[in-house]
Parts: sequence; structure tokens; C-alpha cells
Amino acid sequence: MGAASRAGPGILALVALLAFGCRAEAACAEEGRCCSGRDLTCASIGWRVNRAYGTCFCDEACKLTGDCCYDYAQACPALPCIVGEWSHWSGCAAQCQPNFRMRTRIIQQESKNGGEPCPPLQEKAACLQYSTYEGQVCGYEHVPAFITTSEYSKEREKRALNPRWSSETEHSRSYCVEFRTESLSPRCSMETRPYAQWMQYLREGYTVCVTCQPPAMHTGSHRCSGDGDGADGNKVLHWQAVGNPSCYGTWKKVKQLEECSCPLVHSFIFT
Repeated sequence: MGAASRAGPGILALVALLAFGCRAEAACAEEGRCCSGRDLTCASIGWRVNRAYGTCFCDEACKLTGDCCYDYAQACPALPCIVGEWSHWSGCAAQCQPNFRMRTRIIQQESKNGGEPCPPLQEKAACLQYSTYEGQVCGYEHVPAFITTSEYSKEREKRALNPRWSSETEHSRSYCVEFRTESLSPRCSMETRPYAQWMQYLREGYTVCVTCQPPAMHTGSHRCSGDGDGADGNKVLHWQAVGNPSCYGTWKKVKQLEECSCPLVHSFIFT
């Protein structure tokens, strides 16, 4: 519906108004109206924002049709959607296999009068959990090194994924492994999902850092699967990005360090 189809009395009404010496008083504030969407009943008689006199509207659609009452912006200010903080990440949706975790946030204020709409209220990210809900160790049969963004390590610091890692021992401290990427599938650079865009930073020939943290360690050896322990620098090892089975490749181990020193975009963690 365009502005023309919602046009009011127009020039004739204005002439009549001037002839009787009347003033246009009615508008959104006086009528106490502020309506959502497109509402033909949300109307008044008065001056429009385009300086024409006649039927004017106090609904959100009037901004598009150009027939808002003169005081619409003041009487019905645009209010953006406001959302709360993200919740903690959930556990993996499935046990002992690559899957996804999720976090949510709630709407604290709905958008009104054409304000900014709400952003996404749910976000998913890849994960791989190494124990069942009953506490049984699992998941170590996976041959490749499963990796995800180092940003996930921040969540691990906030909330332990497994009670058995609630306190680190001297033998289970985190360590870093440097790898030189030999090959990778083209699907890595094509990833556009927000939670998986880190895959775009995997590059052939680049040196990357991968941290092994307690939640991904074997209980006995205190090492992560796929870290190349015992392998010489010429052995080709396999890796896979959790969250996209089509993003995978090979690398060769360079060295093991106590702490990683790679740029953030080239830093990952074993999952």
C-alpha cells in the first residue's frame, strides 16, 4: 500500500480549515496512539510530516508511506531491541563424537516504532566431548586431531567440562604443539557461518599452534589425541575442523612448547 492509497482530504480540507480559521490539533500524542506494523485504524486528522493536512497515521508503516502525523517521531520514538548477555555454552549435543554446543540469550525489550530488530538469540559452535554423562571416558578412538578455535578455551576457563578436571595437577598441565600445514580441503576457506569462520584462517604452508588442555587429555598419558607424540618432523599427520567435516587436511609436527606463541587467528585447541 503506497502513500497515494492512504491519502486524506488534501487541498479541499486545507482550504476549509483556513476558511474557518481553525487549527489542526489532533495528532499521535493527543490521540494516544502508537501502533505496530500497518494499521489503517491507527489514524487521526491533522498535519502530516509532508505539511499536507488530512488523515495522518501513527503506525510504523507511515514512515514508508510518508503519511505520518507531524508529531509521530516525538510521540512514538523508535526503540531498538535490547537483548541480555549470552548464557554459558551448553555441553555437546551428542556424546563422544563431533557435534555442536549452544548458547542463548533473551529479549529484554522488543523493538518498537521501527527500531532496530532483535539480533539472533541462539548461537551454535562445534565441540567434541570426551566423556559420557555418566563419567565414562570415550572419544579417543578418533584418529585425526580434532581442532576448534582457541576462543573456546575461554569458555573452558569459566566452566569445567568435566568434574575430574576441576583442579589441574602438575602432570596434566596444558601444552602447545606447533604444526606446519601441508594440505587442506578447499571447503575450509568457503566457511561463512559465524561460529566457524575461524576455519578461513587455516592456510597451506602456515605454522599453527594447537593447545592441549585437560578436558581433551587422556586420563593416563595426559596427552591429546593427534598431537603427534613420538612422531618425527617428517611424519604426515591428519587433522579435522570440528563443526565442518569437509574442512580437513594434513600437517607435520614442528615442536612442542609450554605455551603457544602464534597469532590468535592461527591458534587452535584440541577438542
